[in-house]
Amino acid sequence: MGVALVTGSSRGLGRVIARRLARDGFAVAVNGRHDDADLESAAEGILAEGGRASAFAADVTDRRQVGELVDAVTAVLGPIGVLVLNATGPRPEAPLSGVDWPDHLAQLDFFVRSPVLLGHAVLPGMRARRHGRIVHVDSEVADRPPPGRSAYATAKSAQIGLVRAWARELAPDGITVNTVAPGFIPVERHAEVPEAERAAYLALVPAGRLGTPEDVAAAVSFFASEEAAFVTGQRLLVDGGRALG
Repeated sequence: MGVALVTGSSRGLGRVIARRLARDGFAVAVNGRHDDADLESAAEGILAEGGRASAFAADVTDRRQVGELVDAVTAVLGPIGVLVLNATGPRPEAPLSGVDWPDHLAQLDFFVRSPVLLGHAVLPGMRARRHGRIVHVDSEVADRPPPGRSAYATAKSAQIGLVRAWARELAPDGITVNTVAPGFIPVERHAEVPEAERAAYLALVPAGRLGTPEDVAAAVSFFASEEAAFVTGQRLLVDGGRALG
């Protein structure tokens, strides 16, 4: 099926996405930072299930490391046909008066700079093959920004704009660009979600349950598949219907 690079996939949501794509038949490049203790185990978990994967350490906000990452993945697994942009950094909460331009830049590094660097690195190969899938992971926060998350919400909104602009420009090259927007998705066991928080969220979700990382991974899987060849520039909310409320 080809090679999928999933950024920020050593743990949490990214790890589940990488596992799902491996089950779909992709050779998966698992990515995390150099000091990430979970990076190797994420790749080993896929191998233990009979999938194909390798671990690649890189800071995806650094131009040099991004270039080295793409070269290494290509050398070990083959040309990258699917790029999943999942990497994220710290998401501090602060009132508007405490958020300055450097705070915005820190969020833009992950949600705009990193996709641009990675896109530039993989696009020559995708264009040469006239085939590619780029899948972003954004957030419902772009639509429902809570107090104290202005820098994060702004960067996510910019990421959505990037998706749509790239989708329009790259469509003639056979490259699709889409984004998945998770709602509230507890990455660990649901039992670890405080009961009051769980109840408050469920009251707003027609589906009547909390979302799971697997729900999000299924959406990414679709956008990465051949069945999605005629779908580009789209944003799929995975929120159990919360946006309807």
